[in-house]
Amino acid sequence: MLHELANKLINHEIVPYLGAGALADVVEVGTQNPIPAESDSLILAITGGKPLSARLMYEFPRAAMDQELKRGRSAVNKALNAVYAQKEWTRGALHEWIAEIKSPYVIDINRDLQLQMSYIDTPHILIRGVARISGTQYRFKLDYFNGQQYQEVTQENAPENIPILFKPMGSPLPDAVYIASDADYVDYITELMGGFAIPNFLKTYRKQRQYLFLGLRLNRDTERMVLSDIIYDSAEPAGWALISEPTPKERRFCALKKIEIVEASLHDFLTYKTP
Repeated sequence: MLHELANKLINHEIVPYLGAGALADVVEVGTQNPIPAESDSLILAITGGKPLSARLMYEFPRAAMDQELKRGRSAVNKALNAVYAQKEWTRGALHEWIAEIKSPYVIDINRDLQLQMSYIDTPHILIRGVARISGTQYRFKLDYFNGQQYQEVTQENAPENIPILFKPMGSPLPDAVYIASDADYVDYITELMGGFAIPNFLKTYRKQRQYLFLGLRLNRDTERMVLSDIIYDSAEPAGWALISEPTPKERRFCALKKIEIVEASLHDFLTYKTP
């Protein structure tokens, strides 16, 4: 099954959907500290290493909301920039592989730059989620990378037939935009459900697609709500999730969404990929 899924990715038959576990092997150059990606490490990254109460440590958006109320929204963005834009990180094995096979559509709910660096030699469209902005009903930013630099584009003039990188939680480049706090998620998910957080061309492109969920745990409601709307109009089955030890909650959710669980780790999967 793992070999079959790897071949499907290579042949661009399924869409990779990357969670925090996709960054499990990424460390900072020099210190060898792991990159903050999953909830607890992200919380410590924005608090300067200081643990919060158990209620706030439950999930990153909750902790980010607490920090925003205390220090302002800009402080949270500044902390995320310090992690993802101002430090040098090693390359992840999964991202190196994606750089080789150049999937035409990738979804990445992390906020780092690994995916964008995988396409640094390839023109692409970058879609990033935004929240709590005025002057528009849309909750996304569109940028076209021409092989040298990004330039903002509209739905109407976005180039066609080039790879699409969808980072719903944002990234620091070409400018820093993030979905982080509870308030961000409430606004973003509301508009995602209403159809205003996804460009029209992607709504067409994603019809009857299948997905491979890599490094993604599905115990948290936030990730589950985002996923549900992003994969809307998928085929059946909607895809496959690599979860080595799935919980009953994950099993129920995947059954509801017509996602087949493959009880294997991302490391297992990468050993089956075809050169």
